Formats: sequence, C-alpha cells, structure tokens
Amino acid sequence: QVQLVESGGGLVQAGGSLRLSCAASGRTFSTDTMGWFRQAPGKEREFVADISWSSGNTYYADSVKGRFTISRANAKNTVYLQLNSLKPEDTAVYYCVTREDWGLIRRPRDYRYWGQGTQVTVSS
Repeated sequence: QVQLVESGGGLVQAGGSLRLSCAASGRTFSTDTMGWFRQAPGKEREFVADISWSSGNTYYADSVKGRFTISRANAKNTVYLQLNSLKPEDTAVYYCVTREDWGLIRRPRDYRYWGQGTQVTVSS
C-alpha cells in the first residue's frame, strides 16, 4: 500500500499562484511515477502532470504546459506542483496519484494509488 497526502490548495485570484505538495508513504519503492489529476464539478477526471522518480522525466497536459511545473524531492518522497498564471478553468479538486511504471498512456485507471484530493479555486 502507498499512502498519499496532498496539501496546499486554496482560493486564489486569476493570475495568481499556488503550490501543491504530495507526501508519499508506505511501499513507495514499488512506484516509479507520481503525478496529478484534477476534477472539476460535472467533469471527468483529467490528467495534469507526472514525473518519474528514477529518471526525472516529466509530462504535462497541453492545458497546463508552460504554467504548471512538477518537481520532486526524492529524500522526502514528496512531489510538488507549482501552479502559476492560474485561470478560473483551473478550478478543481487536485488529486495526487502514483503508478508503478513510466507509462505513455495516462488514464485514471493507469494510476493505482490516489490521495484524498485538495481543492483549488480560482476566482475571476
């Protein structure tokens, strides 16, 4: 089992910034990739970004590329998501996720463990 705990969500005005954190514990050696999904009200869960523990490779959804940055602190088993130039359409619950491999397909079901989510609200 892997436990994921997110923090850092909140309310921010459009154009502002937030930093989300996700701390992993448990059998973290069994996972290579950590990342983030988000879900807005009435919408399906959407991939945001992920990062490989072993290689440091990163991948972003087109909708956040250039605005969001994912990074890791290996020693702390923690992943960060820096959200800049936020837009009202970024409003969602953001979930930390993890998977065993660095995959090319990024569907919700490809990620085994999920955190409880943290709310990000961007006002216009």
